[in-house]
Amino acid sequence: MKVRVYLDTTVISAADDARAPERQAQTLAFLARADEFELTTSDLTRQELEATPNPERRARLLRRIAPIGCLSISPDMRALAKDYVDHDIIPEAYEDDALHIAAAVLAGQDVLASWNFRHMVNRRRRALVNLLNASRDLPTIEILTPPEL
Repeated sequence: MKVRVYLDTTVISAADDARAPERQAQTLAFLARADEFELTTSDLTRQELEATPNPERRARLLRRIAPIGCLSISPDMRALAKDYVDHDIIPEAYEDDALHIAAAVLAGQDVLASWNFRHMVNRRRRALVNLLNASRDLPTIEILTPPEL
């Protein structure tokens, strides 16, 4: 059984960002092993990528997610994201980060892959997310960077 991995926007963007060559290389190495995982993303990721100002880069990013399963954002996902914000796990100004986490959790993903160290890939927030999830009988989730997979 393959590990189910939700990719947030930072992973897709990093694969096309030559300004951070080490991160880009690590992301591309992870994506080269995509067949080892069951990759998923969401409508939210697609919307964020569609906001990329440069049309050529936007087209490259959207092509990169085309073969990846895409979750629709549900009202339950929005409600769980609001809980993460209401419990001061994710700042209100970054509710989309909470929505990425909620989508991954409620879709039964094993891992959320991200390069967002401030609001996702950090021990304190991961612990708080999983504590809230456990209090609601929801699954826990690992939040990792691509090289950790």
